[in-house]
Amino acid sequence: MTAILQLALDFVDLHRALAVAEAAVPAGVDWVEVGTPLIKSEGLDAVRQIKARFPGKTVVADMKIMDAGRIEVESAAKAGAQIVDVLGTASDATIQECVQAAKNYGSKIVVDLIAVPDPVARARRAEELGADYITVHVAIDEQMQGRDPFDTLAAVSRAVNIPVGVAGGINSETAALALSHGASFVIVGGAITKAKDPAAATRDLRRALDEGEVIPTTLFKRAGEEQLRQVLEMVSAANLSDALHRGGVLEGLKPLFPGIKMVGRALTVRTYPGDWAKPVEAIDLAQPGDVLVIDAGGVGPAIWGELATHSALEKGLSGVVIDGALRDAGDIVRLAFPAFSRLIMPNAGEPRGFGEIGVPIRMGAVRVESGDWLLGDDDGVVVLPQRVAVEYANRAMDVLEKENRIREEIKEGRTLAEVTDLLRWEKKV
Repeated sequence: MTAILQLALDFVDLHRALAVAEAAVPAGVDWVEVGTPLIKSEGLDAVRQIKARFPGKTVVADMKIMDAGRIEVESAAKAGAQIVDVLGTASDATIQECVQAAKNYGSKIVVDLIAVPDPVARARRAEELGADYITVHVAIDEQMQGRDPFDTLAAVSRAVNIPVGVAGGINSETAALALSHGASFVIVGGAITKAKDPAAATRDLRRALDEGEVIPTTLFKRAGEEQLRQVLEMVSAANLSDALHRGGVLEGLKPLFPGIKMVGRALTVRTYPGDWAKPVEAIDLAQPGDVLVIDAGGVGPAIWGELATHSALEKGLSGVVIDGALRDAGDIVRLAFPAFSRLIMPNAGEPRGFGEIGVPIRMGAVRVESGDWLLGDDDGVVVLPQRVAVEYANRAMDVLEKENRIREEIKEGRTLAEVTDLLRWEKKV
């Protein structure tokens, strides 16, 4: 049996959802899901319009029903939904009401196991209550922490006799894996809706499902600890700052040359103005790939220059960030060593040996600890705390993917204000 490909239209603007659907659906989509954000933003008119555009396709209303099952299923079904989503965390009474209402209006019920503590037990109970489908679903916020749905999918698919679907970061590399773990329908959102070419992305996913092929992709997948450097090398400082709620920026620290890119773990140094002893000692203590982050009080004289740079390059360091001054700027540029500083000046200080290595430091409003990740480029430097590094590196990738899609819509002839429906979403006082 051929697996069903369900497209999740998790937009907040109907015009963007329709544009992606128009491209993707003819390329191999079976079910079209009107996502929860779209229903919340546009109401059930979104279901009506999707049904009108694609009358031959099954329309899924991701209502995420938690209460008042009868009226919510009825309204979705009357709008044109053939499948309506109820949360597995809802009460048995609500699921039963949803099932009965769906029968009355010719629709079916899918129970979504997102955030259910015991997915297998809840899936079995949902089947007893009359559900038509089960979805194993890893939430977006959990995906950002590196979780995937496959172990749970395998356990649930073995436990029930009704079709089981899967949602949670599925892409062209993992679609076939979903099938091998028991999925009858595969729900894909970002790998299509954020793609530069939604039709091509859909064809890749269709091929992956139909032929069991693993089709490599650099986007639309979430990293673990071991892939952090790779992810950070793909995104920009602006992407990472956006992911960090527009935070993490070391203000006032400027790149030494254009086209600069720096990624690495911090080794922190606190020194006194003009005292270059601890920064040089830190080169010996650092690991290849590290970035020295030096608090020199934001003033001169210079505590870094050409010779320190040569030493850092020999050690394999990824860069230096100085809240203070450097010198020999031309030589450092020629060596192409990533360097960021507050000041550049010709005069150096002396090696007095004051300060500490590996202690927490503060640069402006941002605290930096050894082991934190640093990402620097033409815009400046952003600090990613190690305790949240996996999650927010993944969120930065999500920002990049969304911007890729918006850029393509602008290229198609719309302005940024039109694509983002700017006036509509301006905050109203």
